[in-house]
Amino acid sequence: MSFTIKIEPDAQLDIQSGITWYSEQRKGLGKKFHASVLEHIDGLKNHPHFEIRYDDLHCLPVKGYPYMIHFTIDNNTNVVSIRAVFHTSLDSDRWKDR
Repeated sequence: MSFTIKIEPDAQLDIQSGITWYSEQRKGLGKKFHASVLEHIDGLKNHPHFEIRYDDLHCLPVKGYPYMIHFTIDNNTNVVSIRAVFHTSLDSDRWKDR
């Protein structure tokens, strides 16, 4: 069963912020970060039932980067909602403000 991915606007901003930061560190690194995040998100289409961290919030680490993709799953509509893409050093409770 395939799930539809919905990336919330705040999560889009998180991703763009990471791209910008990595691009400032080294040319092309922002593109690599973006590709990695998208690859992980794409994998959720077929395998979304990854680790539950907080209540109904799932988290998927982005390999090679200190980021976690925070998402919820609606099994009735088969929609995975990407709520945040946070750097792991940030307070994980920040997602609750969304």
